[in-house]
Amino acid sequence: MKICLFPGTFDPITLGHVDIVTRALPLFDKVIIGVGLNSSKAPMFSAEQRLLWIKEIFKEEPKVEGAVYEGLTVKFCQEIGANFILRGIRYVSDFEYEKTIADANRTMDKNIETIFLTGEPKYTSVASTIVRDIIRNNGDASPFIPAAVFNSLHQNR
Repeated sequence: MKICLFPGTFDPITLGHVDIVTRALPLFDKVIIGVGLNSSKAPMFSAEQRLLWIKEIFKEEPKVEGAVYEGLTVKFCQEIGANFILRGIRYVSDFEYEKTIADANRTMDKNIETIFLTGEPKYTSVASTIVRDIIRNNGDASPFIPAAVFNSLHQNR
């Protein structure tokens, strides 16, 4: 099986993330969206909430799973049998940063290949950081997030 890990914080998951996963589906037998726990980041939403959103968004897609992990992405790939890491690229600067990480990962495990997909132009400006700022300031984040995220945020108000 071609198993792919799409790692990130997904705080919250955006339409840009969903676009990357959807376009990766024909390439892999399984895509695992890995919610990475990073001790240097203070997330706005709990890992459990982010995982619930992923499950709701992709409930009709059997090839997509969500998981929460901590530590090195390469180690988690080894644990789940993933030979591919999926990364979305919006700008050239994203590629430079992501290539550095991909090179380090390849050094740690030559059997794990990083695949880059460029985002749809309409999602280029969509970033979780911007979305969090919109939410914090009671703005309308609906153009940037899936309905499942938007609906749960408004149920909690």
